Amino acid sequence: MTSVVVFDYGFGNVRSMVRALANLDIDVTLTSDYRQAMDADGLVVPGVGAFAACVEGLKTVGGDRVIDERLRAGKPVLGVCVGLQVMFSQGVEGGTPADGLGYLGGVVEPLDADVVPHMGWNTVEAAEGSRLLKGLENERFYFVHSYAVGHPSGDGANGGVLAGSDERITWCEYGRSRFVAAVEQGPLSATQFHPEKSAEAGAQLLRNWIATF
Repeated sequence: MTSVVVFDYGFGNVRSMVRALANLDIDVTLTSDYRQAMDADGLVVPGVGAFAACVEGLKTVGGDRVIDERLRAGKPVLGVCVGLQVMFSQGVEGGTPADGLGYLGGVVEPLDADVVPHMGWNTVEAAEGSRLLKGLENERFYFVHSYAVGHPSGDGANGGVLAGSDERITWCEYGRSRFVAAVEQGPLSATQFHPEKSAEAGAQLLRNWIATF
């Protein structure tokens, strides 16, 4: 049976993700155990809260090591919400720059909109050839966030881990911001929106991700 670990580091709506994956009849475990996280077919990195705190929380329980070793081994990782943001170079939440994990180049900045957070359903502009969004190009997904990456810039400091893989970026617009809604590069996939809260479209996206294992 396909196995997925939802990485438990204290930041994320983990229970809803566990339920969403369990509904797909796969073996899902919520843990921060290194060996279980490495051995699973897929790893989900959720994230809710402040960028810097999430990065620090990951590092405290060795999540940065797990993510790095999985990506180097070509093992699938899916980041969700702040779990997407931490894959980029830097965040400036609260006006103070903080380093991300640096697999992708770009800065997580405040949304330029009259009302934040961006909360609710929105359509996305799927990347050509997207595996995550296959068959979902015109669907809506559920967002809850005040920060996003508007200007991705290729590889981050650790981008060599993903060298040789094509980057596919899915976009979304809110207020005056056009931002990264999802990114796919090699074994790394990530969504700014919450597939676990996105009804059947979200369930199909998770199926599409699992199909890449």
